[in-house]
Formats: sequence, structure tokens, C-alpha cells
Amino acid sequence: MGVRHRSMSSRHALLPSIVVLISLSGCAVGPDYRKPDTPAPAAWAEPGPWKVSAPRDHLPKGEWWTVYNDPVLDRLAAQATAASPTIRAALARRDQARALARIDSSALYPQLDVNAEAERGRTAPNRRTGASAYTDNTFTLPLDLSYELDLWGRVRRLDEGARARAAASEADYHNVLLGVQADVARTYFSLRALDAERALVARNVESRRRSLQIVQQRHALGASGLLDTSLAETELATSEDSLIEIDRNRTALRHALAVLCGQLPEGFELDEDPAAALAAVPAIPLGLPSELLERRPDVASAERGVAAANAGIGVAKAAFFPTITLFGSAGYSSNDLDSLLSRSSREWSLGPGISLPIFHGGRNTAGYRQAMAVWEEALANYRQSVLVAFQEVETTLSDLRRLGERGVVIDRAVVSSRRAATLVLERYRAGQVGYLDVTDAERTAIVNERAAVQLRGRQLVSSVILVKALGGGW
Repeated sequence: MGVRHRSMSSRHALLPSIVVLISLSGCAVGPDYRKPDTPAPAAWAEPGPWKVSAPRDHLPKGEWWTVYNDPVLDRLAAQATAASPTIRAALARRDQARALARIDSSALYPQLDVNAEAERGRTAPNRRTGASAYTDNTFTLPLDLSYELDLWGRVRRLDEGARARAAASEADYHNVLLGVQADVARTYFSLRALDAERALVARNVESRRRSLQIVQQRHALGASGLLDTSLAETELATSEDSLIEIDRNRTALRHALAVLCGQLPEGFELDEDPAAALAAVPAIPLGLPSELLERRPDVASAERGVAAANAGIGVAKAAFFPTITLFGSAGYSSNDLDSLLSRSSREWSLGPGISLPIFHGGRNTAGYRQAMAVWEEALANYRQSVLVAFQEVETTLSDLRRLGERGVVIDRAVVSSRRAATLVLERYRAGQVGYLDVTDAERTAIVNERAAVQLRGRQLVSSVILVKALGGGW
């Protein structure tokens, strides 16, 4: 009874100490995270119709490309979202980060293991004087417990950092998703602009052929010289060369679209649709500049990086303090397998272990300095991402405004150059001017017409860039 009384007394004396240690595990060293303050302008610098556009709440958030009302673009964006290897790789990285966060968070809980052992051994007779050799069996079936008492918040800071990195990876995934979708739209509109440009050049080729026939007829009648025929042949060949170059560029864009959609270029076809490049540029709601920081996934990823680095400071600080781990074991141990699970084979142990850093050659100090440097880098990266976000929006708004101004001027140039080409051709047929005047006027007209089509394509592409700069959906 005396032995049992001392055992019970020791157990009762140990339990209050353990309770006190557990109760102390509520504090955490290191700074608590606060989102960095970043100044944002009250309004966008670029004026224009973009600021007064109302949000289209009826559109599904994220499917921003539907504002263009183009079924082919809708289909391509859906294909890319579902099959792009780039998106799938980003999704896999996100899943990895989530799994790593779960691994780190598991340290918040007790670890339980069953370590069953069966051992048979022989003891040599000369190990003890007068002893004889003997062979015995040992069977153990313990349930082992270990739990780090997180007195200084090391484990919680690790979990905090892992969760922040997982959130950053989630934002990175959405950034890749937005980037691929925007690349699809930009490539698609560039291709459609080539379709419209090709239609113009094809008509110009036919016009050049008719002009060559007229010149040849006039030459046969002696009304014009060999120079006019040579000029007409040159203009026709130049137009045919432009048509071939457009087809070459269109093929490259079509192949790029195939890869973006996760398909082989071979067999990926896209019928010509010149009218698609003439679609109206949609009104895109901007919102307030301060809202941009909440919508852009790259900014969100950088901000989560600051949070993860902030948690790393706490982990580095905790390295200066003792680590206390609670160990426990309960189970069975016997030399006879038949009696292993009997009451008399029960055994248990419980107690804390402590690891106190004394001297590590400055390792912990260096670790803390590294954590601070990582935080400073993450903060600088976040601020840079914010500046770039505002820069991209303002630059794209400026581009759209300037392109709109150019569009007005080019439209006037198209009308006047067409009229001039018609008048010069009539004078040529009347014998009032030479064919050189005709080629100059027609060349100017086709140059202006192609510039107008290219400009419309650039406006559509710039609108896609603006959507991406705004973070996608609204």
C-alpha cells in the first residue's frame, strides 16, 4: 500500500504542473499581422466614359469575356479554362499548398501512435558473475502520445504562415486562370482583326487585277505606255504578298489559340469572321481605385506573402525559448504472448520533456534576422504589386482614350482617301492623269482602311488588357 500511495501522490503532483503548462500555451511571440497600409488615389487620372459605366451584376462573376457577346470567344474561353495545362499546373500547385498547410496544422494536435513490438533475445552468461545464459520473449503493445505545449506560439505561427501561403497559392491560381483567359481573348481578337484586314486586302487584290486588265487594254490600244503596265503589275504583286503575310500571321495566332485551349495545333480550325473585329468595345465598370486592391489576384497573393513572412518572424522568435513536449504512453507489456492483454500486463508513463537553447553559435539570431529580411522583401513586393496594378490600369485607360481619338481621325482619313481614289481613277480613264496618280491614291486608301481595322482590333485587345488589369470579374 505504501508503494501504491507514493505512486498516486506522484501522479497527483504531476497533473497540476501539466495543467499549468497547457494553460500557458495561449500566448504567441512575434507581431500579430496587420494588413499593410497602401495609399490609393481617390479617382482615376484618365477621364472618359469608362468611369461612368455601371457594373453588369447579371453577368456571372469571373466570366468577364461574356461582355463581348461573342459565342466563339465564350467557347474558346471555356475550353481553355477546362483543358489548359498551364491552368492545371497552377491548380496542382494550389492543392499542394493546401496539403502543406494541413500538414503544418496537424502539429496543433496531439500525435498518437501504436508501436507494437515482439522480441526474442538471449543473454550471454558472462554478463553477470555466476549467471547462466537465458532466452526470453518480450511483447509490447503501447499507445504513445506526444504533444508540444505551444507556450510561445511557435506551432500556431507555423500554422498561420502555412495558411497564408495556401491563400497566396489560391490567389496565384486565380491569377494564372485570369492570365490564360485574357491571353485567349487577346489572341482571338488579334486573329479576328487579321480576318477583317484580310477581307480588305483580298478585295484590294481583286481591284488590282481589274486595274491591271484596264491598263493592259489601254496599252494595247496605245493609250498608255509600258510604265503604267509595270506599275499595275507591281501593285498587284504587292497586294498578293500582303495577303500571304496576313495568312501566315493568322496561322500563327490560330496555333497559339490551340495551345491556350489545351489542344494540338493540327486539326484546330477557326473559320474566318471579319465582322467579329468590328464589334463594339464594351463599357467596362472601373469602380473606385481602392477596390482594385481587393480584385487583383496578384496583389492578393503578394499581401498573403506578407502575412506568411510576418508569421515567420514569430517562428524565429520562438526559437529563443524552451520547447516543452508532453509525452505519454499506455499499453501492455509481457514476456508471454498469452498474457499480453491481461490486467497485470498494463503499464503507463506520463511526463514532460524540455529542450532549452543554450548555445548554437548565433543560429537563432541569424534565423530571426533572416525572417525580418524575408518580411521586408515581402512587404516591398506587395507595395510594388500595388504600384504596378495602378500603373497598368491608368496606362490602359490612356491607351483606350488615345485609340478612340485616333479612330475619329482615321475614319475621316478613310472617307477622304476613298473619295480621292475614286476621283483619280475617273480622271485616269478620261486621260487626265497618269496611272502613277492612281496607284498613289489607291495605296493611300488601302493603307488607311487597314489602319482603321487594325485600330479596332487594338481597341478590343486593350479592353481585354483593362479587364485583366482590373482583376477580372466585377
